[in-house]
Amino acid sequence: MIMNTNKNLVSIVLLSALSVTSLNALADSPTAYGRLDITLTNSEHGFTTQNKKEGTVLENNFSRIGVKGSEKINDDFQLVYQMEVQVNGATNEGDDELFSARSTYLGVSSDAGTLLVGRNDTVMKSSKGDVEAFDLTNAAYNRMIAGQDRKADGITYYSPTIAGLITVNGTYLMDDNYEGNDETQYALSVVAGDKKLKNTRYYIAGAYNTIGGVDAYRGVGQIKMGKFEVGGLYQHSESQSYDDKEGNSYFVAVNYDLNGVNLKVEYGKDEAGFGKFLKYNSAVASSGDYNQATDVDITSLVFGADYQLSKSTMLQAHYAMYDGEYQIANSGVVIDLEDDNIATVGIRFNF
Repeated sequence: MIMNTNKNLVSIVLLSALSVTSLNALADSPTAYGRLDITLTNSEHGFTTQNKKEGTVLENNFSRIGVKGSEKINDDFQLVYQMEVQVNGATNEGDDELFSARSTYLGVSSDAGTLLVGRNDTVMKSSKGDVEAFDLTNAAYNRMIAGQDRKADGITYYSPTIAGLITVNGTYLMDDNYEGNDETQYALSVVAGDKKLKNTRYYIAGAYNTIGGVDAYRGVGQIKMGKFEVGGLYQHSESQSYDDKEGNSYFVAVNYDLNGVNLKVEYGKDEAGFGKFLKYNSAVASSGDYNQATDVDITSLVFGADYQLSKSTMLQAHYAMYDGEYQIANSGVVIDLEDDNIATVGIRFNF
């Protein structure tokens, strides 16, 4: 009996020691993280809302949970990984699909750069840095332009800093996983400066994209001047299937720090016609004109503010206005798009 008791005590001590060791290992790597981002939105038509619903709705702005970390292989190489899913349970969309895919990859990092395999933002998308004033909301860039893609079955490479100034990056999608697309799908970018504008007061990037049936190139720039941050993006986009579907797009954004409140305004103009506002606009959706829409002329104007309530919690609000017109394959007949005005307030919590 005493022997059994001693064995039980030894087992408990060993299990406790293993548990502590495991917890310590987990504390170092991997790291669990997540975000809850919920907004209350009112829109006239819902062309740009996350769930494409009009009226007053709750929006889930890509709430997510994930695990990421690294593991030293030897003195020259590190294994890096990330597994992340979007959590849709806060809104009705979660009834049909509680989780959806986000960046999930495995890779290696060394003095020669970082190579990732799996699902990740293309380097075209990441080239925007933090210039996009209303990213992850119903006023994000993809309401107006193409190239904002996160793709699976891909290889991503980030170079080390070259000459203390630039990095050269690339995305390549595996051809056999994208049957039906005759083009080799890849993106390239060159980046200089710090997108957070902390280590440098500027950020500059150029990128080229031939993914998802769209050829596009862009230039991005942002500079910090006292309490002001001024940035912009230019992009030219062309369809690989429809010769007349092409054009330029522009964004200009200004941020101002007013005693901790980040005031921001962004103006956008699109002449290419690859964004969600055009695609889901009732004038286009009902007629099926999206692929034939040419001579597009769409403008957006967004005012907003955010405030960091604590290290992990941010309050946010914005008001967006969209309007425009287009033609059908250069027919000369101008068709007005339905305007949409969207008011949004919400909260973002990171953990």
